Amino acid sequence: MADAAPPPRPKRPCPVCGKPAEREGPYRPFCSARCKQIDLGRWLAGDYAVPGEPLDPAEEDRS
Repeated sequence: MADAAPPPRPKRPCPVCGKPAEREGPYRPFCSARCKQIDLGRWLAGDYAVPGEPLDPAEEDRS
């Protein structure tokens, strides 16, 4: 008996606008170049942050 192909995975929403995004493509996981640029701008502006311990002000001056 031949193995059945797995069912196709559902499309995930774009993390910026929520529209369905293609599973494969140049903008994955975003739906468009615009949403990709918006996300990059958010990273560069510091809107996203990785939580961590606050730095000691003296250590901050050394770097």
